[in-house]
Amino acid sequence: MSTKLLRSTFTVGGMTLLSRVFGLLRDITLTTIFGASGGTDAFLVAFKIPNFMRRLFGEGAFSLAFVPVLSEYREKHDKAVLKDLINHVAGTLGGFLLLLAVLGMVFAPAVVYIFAPGFAGNEGQLELTADLLRITFPYIFFIALVAFAGGILNSFHQFAVPAFTPVLLNICLIASAFYLAPYFDEPLMALAWGVAAAGLLQLLIQFPSLIKLGLMPVPKIKRGHEGVKKIIKLMIPAIFGSSVAQINLLLDTVIASFLISGSVTWLYYSDRLLEFPLGVLGIAIATVILPTLSQQHARASTEQFNQTLNWALRLVTLIAIPAGVGLFILAGPILSSLFEYGKFTTSDTYFSSLSLMAYMLG
Repeated sequence: MSTKLLRSTFTVGGMTLLSRVFGLLRDITLTTIFGASGGTDAFLVAFKIPNFMRRLFGEGAFSLAFVPVLSEYREKHDKAVLKDLINHVAGTLGGFLLLLAVLGMVFAPAVVYIFAPGFAGNEGQLELTADLLRITFPYIFFIALVAFAGGILNSFHQFAVPAFTPVLLNICLIASAFYLAPYFDEPLMALAWGVAAAGLLQLLIQFPSLIKLGLMPVPKIKRGHEGVKKIIKLMIPAIFGSSVAQINLLLDTVIASFLISGSVTWLYYSDRLLEFPLGVLGIAIATVILPTLSQQHARASTEQFNQTLNWALRLVTLIAIPAGVGLFILAGPILSSLFEYGKFTTSDTYFSSLSLMAYMLG
């Protein structure tokens, strides 16, 4: 079992590493072309808001609730019942996300005020952020459905395609910065359209694998569906658990919005570097073991469940502690080597390194 899990972890970790490399290229591109400015702060807030919702409801609480229920249905029911569950989850989730996306676009200025109240003192920055948000907010619709499709594939131990999808976001943003931005009066608008296009591509790329499994969702809505009710019930405590880290990041942005221009950008790039080891290893392990743990729980295999969990904890500890110490000690040199090009100055590197060191202590 541990050999199979390790092989799957390397598959997901390899794809995640590829995504992080492209993410690094994306960040270098953005810092070189746009630097750390009020406009960059506006885009990053407009980008963070749908990502906050995604992590809270999509990849966070929803995946933690959906995958165990899906695994239970796979163990205890035939394929027709499993497909019925997938169809009703797709209908319920899609309807909720569509409503959320429309509301976010309509009330964009109010949403920006909640996430970055400091921008209220700068009417131009607030208006720019709201305009960007109207384009980026539909990303929550696509990316939560991406997490839904990925949950299905992961449950059948098909990890490669879902793990590859983040690469498309980075490619779209890099292409937007180089090839679309020169055609916009406000170049940052090109990045917002890149985010929206990436969400659609990330969803479409998973369709062939779902069709091959015979589990391509056909959205249906039915009040009181037992499986959907169970997922919603499991999501409630998961939302509270997922919200702690996300609210911390939200508060960082809220506070930074009151500080000097560039503060949101400094926090963003230090957080990106902080997430590198977590993304490559931690998320890979969590993605791989969740379907296995869910199946073992459904079979009431307590001993196997404990063995799988202990294996994951040992592996994470083995990598996380040295990575954390290294990032703290080398924060300045790493940030300077990666981002100090073009419009990203030595001062930007200094303040970003202070943020990263503070994150590591926390």
